[in-house]
Amino acid sequence: MTETIALLDRLVTFNTVSENSNLHMVGFIESYLSERGFGTLRVASPCGEKAGLFAWIGPEGEGILLSAHSDVVPVIGQSWSHDPFRLTEADGRLYGRGTTDMKGFLASMLALADRVAGRRLREPLKFAVSYDEEVGCGGIANMIDALPAALGQPRACIVGEPTSMKVAIGHKGKAALRAACRGQGGHSALAPCFTNAIHLAADFIGELRSLQDWFVRHGAKDPDYRIPYSTIHVGRLTAGLAINVVPELADMHFEFRHLPADAPESMMARILAAAESAVSRHRSRYPDAAIKITQENSYPGIDVPANAEVVRFASSLSGTDAVTKVAFGTEAGFFERLGIPTVVCGPGSMSDQGHRPDEFISRAQLGACDTMMDRILSALTYGL
Repeated sequence: MTETIALLDRLVTFNTVSENSNLHMVGFIESYLSERGFGTLRVASPCGEKAGLFAWIGPEGEGILLSAHSDVVPVIGQSWSHDPFRLTEADGRLYGRGTTDMKGFLASMLALADRVAGRRLREPLKFAVSYDEEVGCGGIANMIDALPAALGQPRACIVGEPTSMKVAIGHKGKAALRAACRGQGGHSALAPCFTNAIHLAADFIGELRSLQDWFVRHGAKDPDYRIPYSTIHVGRLTAGLAINVVPELADMHFEFRHLPADAPESMMARILAAAESAVSRHRSRYPDAAIKITQENSYPGIDVPANAEVVRFASSLSGTDAVTKVAFGTEAGFFERLGIPTVVCGPGSMSDQGHRPDEFISRAQLGACDTMMDRILSALTYGL
């Protein structure tokens, strides 16, 4: 684990909170891989301040793809006992932002690259390193069209999000939405004469809560999830200039997370109908009342059969037959849409460690991930 921990130490020092550029970290990874014989393709973000990376080594063929993201969540407002951007070890734990989500897996990937260098492989090893995963998987959405030309069609993909090294075969899809609610401004002394945009938003929220109740009662169910149904969540509402002014505009951000059986198109249609129902109550007074909904980002879910070949293969690599489904989203669905058999498996726990102050990865989990990487090397060298 010496090389893995040394690499993790270096990766943690890069402050790749999603609002920051990741170019310094991508440059480091690109140089590290190039020095070990990997071919690389950098894919720039539309703004040019970030980039993702595809890399490969070995002969032509399908091979195995490992996927990680470079960005991490913020530390502002969190109380840390250690410098979040300096790796600190105590009692078998390695502390630092991103150690679990997911620079630990990325460090183990790079350490595998070091072991692969100079080996004669039967099939290729392929890497994908994305950006902006933490803000709606926007990076991989921008990169994915370049993947087939760079990496072909891998026979298996492992996305290394933290699953305590269990093989995750499912998670929900998500869409992040924004509702611009337009009412009619005026003096609060005459408030009943106007259409308050906050009231309009509140009526829409009530409709969404009713829609959530419908999904609880009538929507698809999957008991493998802690929340076994599709969900709708309002996370932010901003409006108003002063208490004596009836607000003309209200800005609302919300999301839905859906089971595969609840198609996103169907959920979106129900949400649009809920918005129309809310607005219709106000049009008799103010015909221009409106709620305009736009989608800010989305990612697909995955639902891999437990008996799929990729699950059997990933289980042989992870050393456990335990499979799970996770509550959080990943980039796995983007690879699956390309026809690449994909699962999620990586060190650490999202519920206990990820996104929290004093984020850490245990030496035991990092060691288990390194063992999986050794089995990948064996599969690439001798066949599996």
